[in-house]
Amino acid sequence: MHQSLGLVSLVVDDYDKALEFFIGTLGFELVEDTPVPAQGKRWVVVRPQGGTGACLLLAQASTPEQQNAIGDQAAGRVFLFLYTDDFWRDYEKYKAAGVVFVRPPDEQPHGVVAVFKDLYGNLWDLIQPNASNRSWQP
Repeated sequence: MHQSLGLVSLVVDDYDKALEFFIGTLGFELVEDTPVPAQGKRWVVVRPQGGTGACLLLAQASTPEQQNAIGDQAAGRVFLFLYTDDFWRDYEKYKAAGVVFVRPPDEQPHGVVAVFKDLYGNLWDLIQPNASNRSWQP
């Protein structure tokens, strides 16, 4: 049996604003942006450059409950983990682009990591896993 995590839904306030951040600031790739007229929305998927794992489905909030979840999808915990093969390259690039880091780089048992906020306030780990980190699959 083979299974994989394909998409993670991230609730956003505006598709284009989210695309500007994920593509323009973080350098993600646009995988798909397809109108879904019957539901009055778009199917918008992005992924990290060269990424082979799960992609992000940018889901524009359409109810008050969904709007309340924007920026707090993990109740203040780190929500998403962005793996990299070169921590310092990406850390410096993101800092130069204005990404806000709330925890500075730190050497942890599982790798080098720093925590940043996306444009909505969701927390992300930027991490270069060490060789013993089993969740890292290039």
